[in-house]
Order: sequence, then structure tokens, then C-alpha cells
Amino acid sequence: MSNPVRGEATLTIAGEAHLLRPSFDALVRAEEELGSLFALVDRAGEGQLRLAEIAGLFWHCLADRGELTRAEVGQAVLDQGLAASAAPLRALLGEILKGSG
Repeated sequence: MSNPVRGEATLTIAGEAHLLRPSFDALVRAEEELGSLFALVDRAGEGQLRLAEIAGLFWHCLADRGELTRAEVGQAVLDQGLAASAAPLRALLGEILKGSG
């Protein structure tokens, strides 16, 4: 479903796989809400990233939200645990650092 070469990842929400795509527009919206994405990456590296920030980044990067709510995205992170959420988070943070070239 996801293409790691494009920086995409998959997040399971309520038992269904959802594509996370860190497009320019998605990252701009995330930055407007969460503040500097580079600061977010720094906080992640220091282990200081909050659950709300992870859910917010995932929410903005969902390729197709459909009827999903932001609360459902946050609940998915809680349900699968931070360890399982680390892989998609790492993919998105990597794309933030790489930029679009």
C-alpha cells in the first residue's frame, strides 16, 4: 500500500490500513498547527514528542481521511502502542529532514 521511496507509511486505524503521505500541503498544515517541523524532529530525537503531536502529524499526512476523526487517529496510536507507531513516525520525520530537494 505505501511506497517508502516516496516517504509514505501505513498506519492501522480501527483495524484498517491507511496511507500516510507527507505531501507539501500536508506538512504545511502540520507546521501551521504544531509549529516548526524541525523542532518537532528535535523533540522526537530527545524523546520529548507528545502523543498529541504524533497524532497531529499523522492526521495531517493521511492521504484519505474519509470519515475518520482526529480522535480516532490518536486512539489508533494508543491502541497499537508507541513502538508500533514508531515506524510510520520515523518515515514521516525522515521525509521532513530530507525535504523535497
